[in-house]
Amino acid sequence: MTEYRNAAQLESHTVAGLADSLNGELIGPSDASYDEARALFNAMIDRHPGLIARCADTADVKKALAFAREHNLELAVRGRGHNGGGLGSVDRGLVIDLSLMNEVHVDAGARTIRAQGGCKWAEVDGAGHEVGLATPAGIISTTGVGGLTLGGGVGHLSRKCGLTIDNLLRARMVLADGTEAEASEIENPDLFWAIRGGGGNYGIVTEFEFRAHPIHTVYAGPTFWSLERTPEILAWYHGFIASAPRDLGGFFAFIQVPPVDMFPEALHLEIVCGVVWCWAGAMDEAEAALAPVRAMEPMLDGVGPMPYPALQSVFDPLYTPGHQWYWRADFMNTMSDEAIALHHEHGKRLPSVLSSMHTYPIDGAVHDVGASETAWAYRDSRYAQVIVGVDPDPALADRLREWTVEYWEALHPHSAGGAYVNFMMDEGQERVMATYGDNYKRLVDVKNRYDPDNVFHVNQNIRPESS
Repeated sequence: MTEYRNAAQLESHTVAGLADSLNGELIGPSDASYDEARALFNAMIDRHPGLIARCADTADVKKALAFAREHNLELAVRGRGHNGGGLGSVDRGLVIDLSLMNEVHVDAGARTIRAQGGCKWAEVDGAGHEVGLATPAGIISTTGVGGLTLGGGVGHLSRKCGLTIDNLLRARMVLADGTEAEASEIENPDLFWAIRGGGGNYGIVTEFEFRAHPIHTVYAGPTFWSLERTPEILAWYHGFIASAPRDLGGFFAFIQVPPVDMFPEALHLEIVCGVVWCWAGAMDEAEAALAPVRAMEPMLDGVGPMPYPALQSVFDPLYTPGHQWYWRADFMNTMSDEAIALHHEHGKRLPSVLSSMHTYPIDGAVHDVGASETAWAYRDSRYAQVIVGVDPDPALADRLREWTVEYWEALHPHSAGGAYVNFMMDEGQERVMATYGDNYKRLVDVKNRYDPDNVFHVNQNIRPESS
């Protein structure tokens, strides 16, 4: 195992040399902005980097990477710090922070969107919306483009448009040796295959180019049912979503209704089961598509027309940076009666208002891509399921963790074996290998070529054979 230096051991003139060379800024523990700069979205993770290089451009990225390698500093790469396991930071080492690199360019004629590696999806969603375009990207707009994309990208539009990686056309990267490369179907296709689901194992992506789709207004929102109806609704949902038109997406969730004005006061703090829907087809067909949903007589129907960025940002005020988060996840191939009963049992014990279980369908367009065509291996699964314990109060951290783990351990025997990497904590190498399944060996081969020293290892790590 590599022994890394503590950045605090470096001579001050050495650090000053890096700082003077950057077009961005270098932040250390003595700087007033340090605590803000090191903070992660998940406050359950508290890391203290030795240095944080906020890079303004690709030249800065190359300088910071070279510095880390020259001085044997452990390296982490941070887009927007949204990773559940805190895998965008590192103690004592150097963090390459891309947040200043947030330019977005839209080509309406070609239906493409280019986004730098430090963008949030809000910036991409907004730019695309101006010309009536969208690319599939999660459900929270403060999420970083880089982390979500490299892990796969499950969200509202998956059934219609596929995963985010299925809409990635090319990526510009800085590799472990400091050289620049482009990854696409034409250039470095092995690298392009690996970054579509293989996470940040292969380099630092400074720019993405995505295929965009003509989506402007969606017919979307939640439907809630009483908790007692969970077995009925979850069984119905399992059958309905499999045969629903691809234009319709919807994820099942347990929700403790937040005490906010958008929900009736009579429902505040009540635990319910529900589905958050997104119809991305023709608006004159939306009512017919949702008719089977309304036939199930939800106690709340909040579905209606809205701009796509409004749907993407609806959870942002609830899930702000600085909460305590604990995640566990699995892919699921089916929804047996026993699994449904376990969901009901654990869902009724949500430990806080913000805690939840989401079950995302990954059929439709996701299944149009073969399991070996990208690194994302579980193409034949039906769902990406995630259990999250969330609350602002650090005193609840143990309770959040215990509920999440107990729920996951009960459901895991019903799983397909692996999990969506963007929903995982730091869970060990066996879990990483299970997640990539038959693709793992090929991922190692690509790692051996592009990062044989495992410079990029603060992630769901694909270990080269030398490690």
